[in-house]
Amino acid sequence: MINEPATFDAVPPLRTATPEEAEAFVARLKAEGYDFLRFEMADMAGMSRGKTIPIRHVAGYLKSGLNLYGGTVALDSGSVPVRGSGYNEEMNYQDGVMVADLDTLSPVPWLDRTARVICDTMWYDGTVQLASPRMLLKKMLMIADQMGYKALMGHEYEFYVVDAKTREPLWGNQPIFATIRTHQYPELDDLIRVLQAEGIDIITSNVEHGPGQVEINYAAEIGVTASDTGFRFKNTVKEYLLRRGILATFMTKPYKGKSGSCSHFHISLLDKETGENVFLDKTDPDGMSQVFKSFIQGVLDHTRGAMAIWSPTPNCYRRIRPRTYAPSNISWGIQDRSASVRVKASQDKSTHMEVRVPAAMANPYLIAASAIAGGLLGLLQKRELMPAGQGPKEDDSSYAKLPTEMADALDALEADTALREMLGEEFIKVYMAMKWQEATRLRDEIPAAETDEYFDLY
Repeated sequence: MINEPATFDAVPPLRTATPEEAEAFVARLKAEGYDFLRFEMADMAGMSRGKTIPIRHVAGYLKSGLNLYGGTVALDSGSVPVRGSGYNEEMNYQDGVMVADLDTLSPVPWLDRTARVICDTMWYDGTVQLASPRMLLKKMLMIADQMGYKALMGHEYEFYVVDAKTREPLWGNQPIFATIRTHQYPELDDLIRVLQAEGIDIITSNVEHGPGQVEINYAAEIGVTASDTGFRFKNTVKEYLLRRGILATFMTKPYKGKSGSCSHFHISLLDKETGENVFLDKTDPDGMSQVFKSFIQGVLDHTRGAMAIWSPTPNCYRRIRPRTYAPSNISWGIQDRSASVRVKASQDKSTHMEVRVPAAMANPYLIAASAIAGGLLGLLQKRELMPAGQGPKEDDSSYAKLPTEMADALDALEADTALREMLGEEFIKVYMAMKWQEATRLRDEIPAAETDEYFDLY
């Protein structure tokens, strides 16, 4: 058992708006010209679920919370209620409450006079849903705060853009960084402007290695705001482009033999009082502090367990193929794209780590929560960082391998008692029940490749 900090079971505070706060917020909405407000929450897959409310009813729902099926966070990827999760039949399928975070207000630029807020969830008796991805991240950030740190984070997503009818990529070949492809479709240029209009600080955009594959990067942010941006980014990309006749997919491995899509996760810790980057030590040959080294080792220690969260579907494991820059083992290296942790050792305030394992289908809140959990365990246990080794890590057979099947990853998470304790059993219960239900349901399907291989000849 881990005895410190003693507040692993701390619950992030959650409350509805006061009458004064609600009325002031509605006055702001009216002044900014909005007629509708979308109440949105991230489900376990990171998909937006919620309701759209005319402005005349918004104040009431800010004060009381907005009713929504309480098991929404425990619907699997097919929207099937997850049995044995503690959130569905055990609760008599009752409603819960969406509590709007008023600091998350942003426009929905492609809808007329419409804004959105991101919500947390609780049951009607006020009990916080600690399996909710956003609340789980808030819990990890509370633990980091108790240890004296803030987290500066950013999510780096890849996705494919395809014809909505044929599902064929909008272009072929492997045109990575080809400018003519980046600006071939005005819809993609318009997408950048839409993201900026939402307040997302876009820093780069380019086509990637796969046909029809795109990467759009945005600036890092502190705390839960970073994953809020990841949540808005993914859902905006899908919703906006579909209105323009383009299907964007974050499916990790949509095409055999083509690049998978990832979600690289960038993080550094800051001293919560001074704002200084505690990963930096200019006296170290590589500019890496002992805090940084212990944090990296903690992430590595718990990578096998976190794999079930970072690669949340059976499809994600098809991404792990040689020579595709998708890590296959537990390793780290300075500026090494073949390692599971790539250290950006810039020897200045930008020093940080990039976790390269997570797949594009992963939930941004859960990526951050599980990475922080592993890193903080490394700090608490004062872990020494293992040697980085030489050469491309995927060519070195001495490193422990990552799970290559969903079932193995779930077994690894089940076995990682320290990570489970840090994340909390409420989340683990819902997540494990959900992922086993999904894996079992999909395992019963007959892949087309098997039918093609066997049906006629055998």
